[in-house]
Amino acid sequence: MKVGEVLLEVTRNDLVESVHAGHLLVIDPAGRDKLALGDLDSLIYPRSAVKGLQAAAMLRAGLRISPKELALVCASHAGSDEHLAVAASILEGAGLEEGALQNTPDKPLGIIERSAWGNRAPSSIAANCSGKHAGMVATCVAAGWDVNTYKDPSHPLQLAIRAEFETLSGESITKVAIDGCGAPLFALSLRALARAMHKLANSEDPIHREVVAACRAHPEMVSGPGRLPTVLMERVPNLFAKDGAEGVFIIALVGGGAIAWKMSDGSQRGASALAAASLSQLGINIEFEREFVRGGGEVVGEIRASRLVRHG
Repeated sequence: MKVGEVLLEVTRNDLVESVHAGHLLVIDPAGRDKLALGDLDSLIYPRSAVKGLQAAAMLRAGLRISPKELALVCASHAGSDEHLAVAASILEGAGLEEGALQNTPDKPLGIIERSAWGNRAPSSIAANCSGKHAGMVATCVAAGWDVNTYKDPSHPLQLAIRAEFETLSGESITKVAIDGCGAPLFALSLRALARAMHKLANSEDPIHREVVAACRAHPEMVSGPGRLPTVLMERVPNLFAKDGAEGVFIIALVGGGAIAWKMSDGSQRGASALAAASLSQLGINIEFEREFVRGGGEVVGEIRASRLVRHG
């Protein structure tokens, strides 16, 4: 992929010491480009940023779960006891047990949660994608599809997800990979990703509204306390946010615009500064605790959005 534009600067004693480049698109409420930086039309892997689209396809195929459970289906959760209990409840509602999950076993994603997990072996239900996979197998039960092969790209579930992607993004899927959790991963351009999330948040489709409303009602399920997607949804009305591995992030506003970015180096650092600067392009001002750079125990710099993002 192309390097893109400098989106973040790491300063030390008034000197830019390092930069993080990437690709960013801010679209206004009408779906027009407000700020376009980098390569917006080459394919990227959106990773977990598209779990809301996957969840919509599951509902369309017959999945019926509570709003809290639906928010966890959309999640890359921290792995708290509550997160794991909700994942288990999705399975129980479908008459399934943890053994039905085929996502890659892992320890909890959150630092505190991983520490509390201790020396226990990794498990599928502790992994951050367990909500999505619980939703997938529960969807198969509801639709009468084979549960054992649900990760196969040709499975009816994955074809339904692919169709949801194409409908909302307006882009045909031409490349399929395997995500870290083991599920199929459909490549999209950043422009198509932003467009899909804008449509998801502003759709008249009751299924799309259900997905966004569930995440808005239960932001702690989508990520976890103190984590950026959760914090954004807690602090900004009508905002939906989701992160993905390798520096992907999406923000969509009900009745407003949308933001999508992909960091070329896959870094997650500076995401709060980039979110704040990007939202300011849509007239939304939000302050986060700055990510400081230290030297000799003192603050000597910070990670900040580049001038291109701050001023457009």
